[in-house]
Amino acid sequence: MQHDDWIAILDFGSQYSQLIARRIREQKVYSELLRFDTTAADLAQRKPAGIILSGGPSSVFDDGAPQCDPALFDMGIPILGICYGMQLTARTLGGDVQPGEAREYGKAEIEVIDHASLFHGLPDELAVWMSHGDQVAALPEGFTALAQTGTCPYAAMGNDARRIYGLQFHPEVVHTPRGTDILRHFIFDACGCAGDWEMAQFIKSSVDSIRAQVGTQHVVLGLSGGVDSSVVAALLHKAIGDQLHCIFVDNGVLRYREAEQVEKTFGNAFGIDLHVIDAADLFLGKLAGVEDPEKKRKIIGNTFIDVFAEEARKLGNVKYLAQGTLYPDVIESISPIGGPSATIKSHHNVGGLPDDLQFELIEPVRELFKDEVRELGRELGLSDELVERQPFPGPGLAVRILGEVTAERVALLQQADVRILEELATLPDHKDIWQSFGVLLPVQSVGVMGDSRTYENVLAVRAVSSRDGMTADWFKVSYDCLGRISNRIINEVRGINRVVYDISSKPPATIEWE
Repeated sequence: MQHDDWIAILDFGSQYSQLIARRIREQKVYSELLRFDTTAADLAQRKPAGIILSGGPSSVFDDGAPQCDPALFDMGIPILGICYGMQLTARTLGGDVQPGEAREYGKAEIEVIDHASLFHGLPDELAVWMSHGDQVAALPEGFTALAQTGTCPYAAMGNDARRIYGLQFHPEVVHTPRGTDILRHFIFDACGCAGDWEMAQFIKSSVDSIRAQVGTQHVVLGLSGGVDSSVVAALLHKAIGDQLHCIFVDNGVLRYREAEQVEKTFGNAFGIDLHVIDAADLFLGKLAGVEDPEKKRKIIGNTFIDVFAEEARKLGNVKYLAQGTLYPDVIESISPIGGPSATIKSHHNVGGLPDDLQFELIEPVRELFKDEVRELGRELGLSDELVERQPFPGPGLAVRILGEVTAERVALLQQADVRILEELATLPDHKDIWQSFGVLLPVQSVGVMGDSRTYENVLAVRAVSSRDGMTADWFKVSYDCLGRISNRIINEVRGINRVVYDISSKPPATIEWE
């Protein structure tokens, strides 16, 4: 999708590269991560308002250290180099980089020398986050020092005439409290961005480009009830109306009343052409007697494809398959250092479709981060309840039922889950929970209910906080709340007589148990 007013970020492999993109988008300016070796000619065609060279794990002295196209510096477009990007800028333009005598990592204080450009209106001393071994020892011609530390004479450099700047620290991280102000000076003062990239604008340009791509053809979408596919359904329906066909497969291991909710939201409220396939018996029949987690996943994945394909054939001549691929998946698939990796993570694709069903892909939210997809959903009129939904695994409750999956055990877990979520929702900080759910263990324990001895199931409760699911901490649920969860499950869900709380973080544990 073409953006008139955007910032290109050339990614040299920094762990913070996505964060730079997020920080810029927070300023209502579109930004996109590109490979570090994107040529000046390619960029010239797309006309960014500015270019940021990210940090990276390499040293400019390494053999095969990633280089940018030197012609970037002659395009007349403002450039900001961060950390490795600053050293590369200095070296390319004739300055000198030396291995630092003291490696700086962590919090540092910089002294601002020149307040004219990036540091306009900021105090003389700033707390910043450093992470570097090498540093600039001599500035290129035409550059001046903008800031320094006791061990780093050029903590920031600039050439106002050419609008080329470098920062030895990371302005994008929270440990640089005034970092956003510095980025704003670059985006708005140096690059002249308008700051008008908003969801309403994204919707308008998406609708136009979807209509242009699809024309009079039809699109099929596998609707799961999760945030991403739901938002894609709403966006596509706005763009092409009854040319969209959604297939929802009830695999028998969904959340409580999931199919009913999807039908209510999309079939009734939105009036989307929705095909709900009740395949619970088919899935549960194939899962009977299976305990190995990987086998469970494969059975569910393969059966889903069979059911989806059979229904898609009934639709006749459909050219496009829509997917809820998000920007982090796209980034992962163009891994900048060491060349593009082979594929986007498999679980984001309806891969393995039979040969007679060869669709062209349409991925309308592939430019967005998860929180932006949620914002888009709200703008499209989806309820908060749906937009704020927690991530849910593709194989559903099958990976939360350890051991064999049966209709009875699914019902047991669904009932326990409802009570877990209801009680956690009463916590003032419940929005900080990334995922919360029950896990039915293949363990039975002795209990007493009334005057009778019971021998029933054990349920583990899991709640974690996370930013992106890559790492996670167990959530500190109050004892009172844990007590209410335990009481309600044991008293109200027949078949569970013991509740435990999972206090493992990721890593070393995973969020899901299987």
